[in-house]
Amino acid sequence: MLKLLRRFLGEKPQPTSRTAIAQQAPLEIVVQGLPPLMLTEHLNWHQGLPIADWTAIHAWVDAAGTDDSTQNAAYSACERVWLLHLAAALGPAYHLAESDQAIVLSSLESQIARATLAHMEKTLKRISRTLDGLAEIPPYGKDILIVFDEQDEYYRYVSHYCPEDGEFAFSGGMYIGTGCCHFVTVKDDLSRIEPVIAHEMAHACLAHLNLPLWVDEGLAVNVEQKLAGRGASPWSPQEMREKHLRFWGKAEIQEFWSGASFQRPDDGNLLSYDLARILVEQLARDWARFRQFAVAAEQDDGGAQAAHEVFGISLGQLFAALFEKEDAEAFEPNET
Repeated sequence: MLKLLRRFLGEKPQPTSRTAIAQQAPLEIVVQGLPPLMLTEHLNWHQGLPIADWTAIHAWVDAAGTDDSTQNAAYSACERVWLLHLAAALGPAYHLAESDQAIVLSSLESQIARATLAHMEKTLKRISRTLDGLAEIPPYGKDILIVFDEQDEYYRYVSHYCPEDGEFAFSGGMYIGTGCCHFVTVKDDLSRIEPVIAHEMAHACLAHLNLPLWVDEGLAVNVEQKLAGRGASPWSPQEMREKHLRFWGKAEIQEFWSGASFQRPDDGNLLSYDLARILVEQLARDWARFRQFAVAAEQDDGGAQAAHEVFGISLGQLFAALFEKEDAEAFEPNET
C-alpha cells in the first residue's frame, strides 16, 4: 500500500496541557478485583499526543491473575480511557464509537462511525475465514481504528513508532503492533478506509506469528484485494513485470528477503509489495502446505528453511523461475 516517501517537517507542536486533558477524560481506571490505576501517571507525550506506557498497563492487568473476565475488562478499560485522552488532545470534534469487538476514534459523523464499526466486525470474520488456520484474534481488548482528520496529525502520531531521521513511507494506513495493537488512517478519502481496514486487520490477525515481512505483507495485500477489490493501477501487468525485471538484482533481492526494501524511497517500495503479493499468491495455491510454511517460517532466514522443508523448493529458485533470472542460488535469502 505504500506509494511514496514523505518527509515529516515543521515545528513540533507544544504538548496539550495535561490539566486540560484531565478535565475531558478520566484520570483513574477502576476495575473490580484490581487496585485503581492512575492512567495519567502512565502517559508519555509525543508531539502533543498522549502515548500510553503499555508495559506498566500490562503489569497492572496481569495482577488479575488467571481471571480472564477481569483481565479483559481491565485491558478494555485502559484502551478506552487512553483513547479518550487522545481524543481530547486531538480536539473537540473527535469522539469514540464502540461495539462489542471494535472501537473507532474519529471525527466521523455518528452514522458513518457506526457503519465503520459494523464493517470492521464483518471484515474480521471474513479475514478469519480467508486466513483459515493462521488468523488469531487477540484474547483481550478490541480492534481499534484511529481515523485522523489531517495528514499532519497522522504523521505526528506515527512518528513515535518510526525512525527518528524523519522519513516516513506515505500510506493509506499503518498497523501499530507495539504495546496496544491498533491501526491508523486518514479521513481525507473515506473510500480508502475499506482496503485499509482489510489490510491492517490482516496484519493484526497475523501478529502472533514470526513471519518474514514479505510473507506478512504478501498475505495482507492478498487479503486486501480479495475483500476490498484490486485498486486501479497506473501500470499494466506487462509494465509492472518489466519494472520487476529491471529492478531486482542480487543485492536488491536480499533487501527484499530481509524486509529492508519495503522502506526504499524509490520503485523498490512499490515493487516489494507487489513481489510479496506474487510470491504469496503462488505459494498459497496449496493452502494446506502454505499454512504449514507460514507457521514454520522464521524472520532470520527470510523463510528459506521453511520453504525447503514444506515445499521442497528454494525461494531463490522460485524467484528466478518467475522473473527469468539465472544463478538461482544467488537469489536465495542470506541468513541474518
